[in-house]
Amino acid sequence: MDKKLLTIVVPCYNEQEALPLFYQAIIEMEKNGELAPVDLEFVFVDDGSRDNTLEVFRGLSAQDSRIHYVSFSRNFGKEAGIYAGLEKSTGDYVVIMDADLQDPPAMLPEMLSYIGTGEYDCVATRRVDRKGEPPIRSWFARKFYRLMNKISNADIVDGARDYQMMTRKVVDAILAMKEYNRFSKGIFGWVGFRRKWLEFENVERVAGETKWSFWKLFIYAIDGIVAFSTAPLIMASIFGLIMCLVAFIFIIVIIVRTMIFGDPTNGWPSMVCIILLVSGIQLLCMGILGEYLAKTYLETKNRPIYLVQEEK
Repeated sequence: MDKKLLTIVVPCYNEQEALPLFYQAIIEMEKNGELAPVDLEFVFVDDGSRDNTLEVFRGLSAQDSRIHYVSFSRNFGKEAGIYAGLEKSTGDYVVIMDADLQDPPAMLPEMLSYIGTGEYDCVATRRVDRKGEPPIRSWFARKFYRLMNKISNADIVDGARDYQMMTRKVVDAILAMKEYNRFSKGIFGWVGFRRKWLEFENVERVAGETKWSFWKLFIYAIDGIVAFSTAPLIMASIFGLIMCLVAFIFIIVIIVRTMIFGDPTNGWPSMVCIILLVSGIQLLCMGILGEYLAKTYLETKNRPIYLVQEEK
C-alpha cells in the first residue's frame, strides 16, 4: 500500500534564525520513525522577509529535494502566506505550522493517527493557556473569541491555532474561497467538515521575536469581525433607532416643561452632553459602515491575494 503524502506548509516572515531549527526538528522525528506512516513534502512561504529567510530557503532546498518555496514580491501578510502554501501543496494531507516551534512538532504523530482513521477530515489544535503573554492581551483575546462565536456563524474556538492537519478535501474547500480580505480562523470554522480538537500548553518561541503587536492583533480582530459577521451593522441601526426614541422623548419633555415652567435659559450643559453623545454615536455608525464599504471596495478590485517574486 502506497504511503500518503504529508505537505508541511510554513508561512515565514523574518524567520532566518528559527527555520534551521524547525527543519532539524522535523527531520529528527522522521529519522526516529515518528512520521513513518507518511512521506514528507515541505512548502515554505517567504512573506516579503527583510532578513535572510529566502537564502535559508534556497540552502535547505539545495540539500533536500522535497523542499519547495514561494517568495512574495512584498509583505502580503500571514493570511496570504497560508493561502499560497495551500495552493502549492500537493499532499494527501496538509498541515500548517509556524517556523518558531510554537506549534509543537511532537503533536504530528497524534494528528496523523486521528486523520488516518478516516473518521476526521481535520485535526486542529488550541492552546489551553497563554503563559508568557501580557495579561491585557490575553484578556482581549478571550473576549474576542467569545464575541465572534456570538455574532457569527463560524465556529471559532478560544485559543485556536492555525496549526492543523487537513485532508485534501478540506484544503480544496478553503482554496475555493478566494476572497481578498482573508481571516483564516473564520474560514477554517466556516467550511465545517468533521474536526478533532487537540489541546496543548503554550510554548515559547525557539528563536526570533513575535511579529504580532497588540495593535496588529486588534486590527486582525476587526478584520475577522467584519469578514464573518454583519452584527455591527445591525448594532449601528439599533443605536440610531434608540437615539431617535431618546430625541423624541426629550422633545416631549421640553415642550411639557416649557408649557408648565416657561422657557428658562438653564440646561445648556446637559444639551452639550446630548449633542456630544449623539455625534459620537453617529461617527461610530459611520465608521462601521465605512469599514464594510472599504472591504467591499477592495474585493471588487479583484486584485491577486499575493504576487510571487521567486519560487521553486
